[in-house]
Amino acid sequence: MFTVTSEDKNGGSRPRVVIIGGGFGGLALAQKLKKAQVDILLLDKHNYHTFQPLLYQVAIGSIAADSVGFPIRRIFTKQENFSFNMAEVQKINPESNTISTDIGTIHYDYLVIATGSNTNFFGNQQIEHFAMPMKNIPEALNLRSLILQNLETALVTTDMREKFALMTFVVVGGGPTGVELSGALAEMRHLILGKDYHGLSKYDMRVYLVEGKDRLLAGMTEPASAAAKKFLTDGDVIIYNSAHVQSYDGFYLTIDNGKTIKTRNVLWAAGVKGEVPDGIPADVVVRGSRIQTDEINRVKGYQNIFAIGDVAAIITDATPNGHPGVAPAAIQQGQWLGKNLMHLIKGEPTEPFIYKDKGTLATIGRNKAVADLGKLHFQGLFAWLLWGGVHLMSLAGFSNKGIIFISWVINYFNKNSDNRLVVRSFNTETRLANQSSK
Repeated sequence: MFTVTSEDKNGGSRPRVVIIGGGFGGLALAQKLKKAQVDILLLDKHNYHTFQPLLYQVAIGSIAADSVGFPIRRIFTKQENFSFNMAEVQKINPESNTISTDIGTIHYDYLVIATGSNTNFFGNQQIEHFAMPMKNIPEALNLRSLILQNLETALVTTDMREKFALMTFVVVGGGPTGVELSGALAEMRHLILGKDYHGLSKYDMRVYLVEGKDRLLAGMTEPASAAAKKFLTDGDVIIYNSAHVQSYDGFYLTIDNGKTIKTRNVLWAAGVKGEVPDGIPADVVVRGSRIQTDEINRVKGYQNIFAIGDVAAIITDATPNGHPGVAPAAIQQGQWLGKNLMHLIKGEPTEPFIYKDKGTLATIGRNKAVADLGKLHFQGLFAWLLWGGVHLMSLAGFSNKGIIFISWVINYFNKNSDNRLVVRSFNTETRLANQSSK
């Protein structure tokens, strides 16, 4: 059992800040508290931080899975007030300032929930059973195996209906992840399929993108949305806007626009929901399974429990639905909360969180991207280079930056990749069994 406080070098006691989650927000908070007179304990069920914006490239075999993960302990090697435990949080116990975990009971003085989000199937269990999510490295590897296994099967099957379904890919969700994944699949269709899979051609493969809103990238400007749609349609992606998936039984995908698609590949990027730990009352959980907080990210009804990032919603007149669930918002909230925690510990006034939107970028494949940066808007090659630079700089670890940069350069000139490996076979039942055991 962990103690509530620990002794500093002068023999005094320091408050313990426990952070649940090693995502963008949790890491930013821990780094902000580097010089604070606190002891930080970060908990995560994985011992690494995942750079989620590049998971789709792992899924289509452009980069290695290890290059988007970085050991959490390595990030904080020189931070003396930081410690980490790999643990599964089972329940928060606010009445005793403790957390129940699979490694024991942990005490806290200040608790920060930075658990992020998970795939939202909107209660449709059939779709959850058969569609493929992509929110973490294991899921991206599952998706990579599924895609590659289906291509291998399509090469040898004599059942033309089955071959059609194996070679049909449907991406559900037209946000940045869905657009980027669709663009990557279209690129695979045009540049790689006929080259590596003799007996298959680009005419055998179909890529669909289904989006419920009337345009893609609804969070960006209309010119960016229009450009993204043009880039995708130029790559022969079939786009259905204002359309919603009704059902998917593993072979037939039914859409409410009257279309039915035969496919073995449904890639779900249609929504997320906050990962709310047990012990948080339902009356403070708002739309999207997000925890309602005040303007300093303090959970409604508590004095020493906070939430940041995708799982948090600062509800104000200016932000009735909270802030966007993107990495910059999580990072800024983590840094801001670090400053406010130091104010609280010293008995000083706190400052309400102010989000600075630095813009949005999305890539749609080779030399194609869109960027909205305040009043500046870019499309095409320059936006693509900007997207690459921003993502490289945001990666944790110099080695990961170097590995991905070299991979991108080689892939660009070869128009191919060496990472399309079926390291482990995949099937839906195995995925669901693994999920239920967590």
